Amino acid sequence: MNIYNKTILPNGIKILSETIPYVKSFSLGFWFNVGSRDENSNNNGISHFIEHMLFKGTDKRTARRIADEIESCGGYLNAFTSKEHTCFYGRGLSEHLPKTFDVLADMIQNATFKPADLKKEAGVVVDELFDIEDNPEELIFDKFEEIIYSGNSLSMPIIGTEKNVKSFSQSDLFSFTKEKYTANRLIIAASGSVNHELIVKLTEKYLLKDFGASGLKRKYISSNNLPAQLKVIEKEIQQVHAILGRTTYGSKEDKRDEAAVLTQLLGEGSSSRLFQAVRERNGIAYQVNSFLNSFYDVSSFGVYLSTNEKTMDKALAIIKKEFKKLREKRISERELKKAKESLKGSFILHLESTTNRMMRMAQSELYFNRVKHTDEIVKGIDAVTVDDILKISNELLDEQSFIKLIIKSKDVLINSTA
Repeated sequence: MNIYNKTILPNGIKILSETIPYVKSFSLGFWFNVGSRDENSNNNGISHFIEHMLFKGTDKRTARRIADEIESCGGYLNAFTSKEHTCFYGRGLSEHLPKTFDVLADMIQNATFKPADLKKEAGVVVDELFDIEDNPEELIFDKFEEIIYSGNSLSMPIIGTEKNVKSFSQSDLFSFTKEKYTANRLIIAASGSVNHELIVKLTEKYLLKDFGASGLKRKYISSNNLPAQLKVIEKEIQQVHAILGRTTYGSKEDKRDEAAVLTQLLGEGSSSRLFQAVRERNGIAYQVNSFLNSFYDVSSFGVYLSTNEKTMDKALAIIKKEFKKLREKRISERELKKAKESLKGSFILHLESTTNRMMRMAQSELYFNRVKHTDEIVKGIDAVTVDDILKISNELLDEQSFIKLIIKSKDVLINSTA
């Protein structure tokens, strides 16, 4: 049986652990409740840039030494930035957990942000930004959220802008980390062959910096239903890419379970309604899927597809027809059960990885101030009924509240009413 533990230190740092007795490895994450939604137009991209820069060296370790110390004992270091969180994490064999903890603690406390490194890494991040610009599959989601979250910092891209990235100074990074990388925003989470008391002792040993506390609060929002509108972006590409979508319930809302089940049966997997209707029966749109991208207070919901210019209008018409079916007719108990089992299966299989377990544990604490047990999540999915799906279909699949975003080449004509 896996054992969860939680300790809150006097300075506000939270320590979470899950002991899995049958594995010999660990996953350890340092999570800051800071992301791009905590930025403004002048510093957009700074959270992501700091994520990069923490790997470039500290007072006592060079970038090469950071990598060598972990990889020489068979471990792995990585990090990511989202709109709400920044996570620095490592994996390795259980006997090397203290070393990994030491390196991560050094990185988050003692990064030097040398001006020469800033300049070089800015070039790397700008290249990453250009990669996104060249990839319509990624770009379209950034542009979609820019529209639906207009007026809120959630609308800003995680990577920021070229102008901002090239302008960040050493003092900018030190000021931002001092203000936002505080003890009450830090969670240390570990899963695998770990001992909770050891992690507490390592925290007390290695986290020596006075992190302080941040009283800054995010500007949370509710689902913002915009009037139906069409936005078109022209790029030199072969395919046409489209999103039909809107905002809906965030992670803290109970109805998110209903939205998740609807998303599953609508366009997740090859047996979903959209895959069968668009690709299997009509042979169009290699990519067609639904999505539910959730934050604390709100989620992005919709359908993404890519196809050629001749079939886009037909694909959009088919998708709208499937929306209409879900709004007007109850689904069968069999279809509902299949969707729920698929959703539960995906969730449980995801937990075969200690890294995914560590991430789920930390995110649960960040959103709910506790670790939601697996059984509780499964119970929420199981509680969704046929009537729930009909009701939420009428709420979410109303085309009068859908944003249609299309990326196409200049010479392609799209029927705006399709």
